[in-house]
Amino acid sequence: MLKRLLAFLCFVMVILSAKISMATTSAIMVNAEDGSVMYEQNADERRYPASLTKLMTLYITFNALENKHLKLTDKLKVSRVAASRSPSKLGVRAGETITVKDAIMAVIVKSANDCATVLAEHFSKSEAEFAVLMTKTAKKLGMKNTTFKNASGLPHSQQKTTARDMATLAMAVYHHFPQYYGWFSANSFKYKGQTIQGHNHVLKTFAGADGMKTGYTAAAGFNIVTSAKRSNKRVIAVTMGHKYVSERDKRVSLMMDKGLNELKKNQKVDIASLRQQINGGKAIVTAQNTKALRTGQTASVIMPAPHKPVISTVMAQKAQTERAPVVAASNGNYAIQVGSFSDYKRAKNYAISVKNNLAKKFAVYNIKVERFNAQKGPMFRSKVVGLAKNDAKHICQTMKRQKQSCLVVADTTSIKLAQK
Repeated sequence: MLKRLLAFLCFVMVILSAKISMATTSAIMVNAEDGSVMYEQNADERRYPASLTKLMTLYITFNALENKHLKLTDKLKVSRVAASRSPSKLGVRAGETITVKDAIMAVIVKSANDCATVLAEHFSKSEAEFAVLMTKTAKKLGMKNTTFKNASGLPHSQQKTTARDMATLAMAVYHHFPQYYGWFSANSFKYKGQTIQGHNHVLKTFAGADGMKTGYTAAAGFNIVTSAKRSNKRVIAVTMGHKYVSERDKRVSLMMDKGLNELKKNQKVDIASLRQQINGGKAIVTAQNTKALRTGQTASVIMPAPHKPVISTVMAQKAQTERAPVVAASNGNYAIQVGSFSDYKRAKNYAISVKNNLAKKFAVYNIKVERFNAQKGPMFRSKVVGLAKNDAKHICQTMKRQKQSCLVVADTTSIKLAQK
């Protein structure tokens, strides 16, 4: 009798443990094209990001590349601090250099903490100062509950984020820098004649997966931000706080599989049905989704401000010294749309040429290349951004007199991201 009782108690403990494990993780999945939330669970619970932090380090690096403050071939010096970072690391030595491209690939594929610090120290006097820039950039993107304290995600008691904020960041990387997004699908890269292997197993096991980043510390658990595309439909999924890497990968794969199937079948996602499919019929009730469970809908979500460069004082001074293109603060929420192209590079180059021509007479500083889907496939709009409404109208009128096409548009994009 006692043995039966003990066996029953063990069974109950296993069931409770499984439910507690699911309830103490955080997850969110969004439609990558419009940011609508398809599934969420504890998505606003603050957690340690671990190496998901590196997505922000990369976002700022991509920003610098786009605005010509940095080139992929530039060689960055490795400090003693960077070289001393604990694994995972590439193993660069103090005093040597590494190219920007190699540092980026090491951060993406190897999750190299040493290379994350190398990038951070290039942009700021210290990694701590760079973390201030990271947090500032996060706020501009609409990541309301995120604070960064280092470039890599190494343990820090004040470095926290949420699954929703990580989805926001992933969406920003995907939409703002499509020209670099393909790097996240790499399983390996070459460095000094050696093949450096990655450890994002979802890229290998899930059909259609093409990014983005894994993370782990003892305090954070196993985290992942990932994206997948099937039948021209794409989802971005985040899950955090798992005890085992296999549990994390299985969970996020289930989310994406069910989500992509739902998008393929229906124009409008049945959120309540999708939640049941992912949860295995179990209703996981949390404070944030009690209403969603009752109504079968999630809260509406809003896209953060479109990409606008954010640079530190050190970078600004360096840009002026090297006579690089000046990145000024935006003085308005209007833009001039000057063209649309099927090729990102052509769209970017045209926007730059228009900006440079206008800059001879007008105070224009920033461009944006905006991705959108047309019937024939992805297209890219060329824009000059950061203008006051009256200035935008005056400049466009001047362009039209010179037989140049243009359109004045509000620069508060209608694309939505994973925010409440």
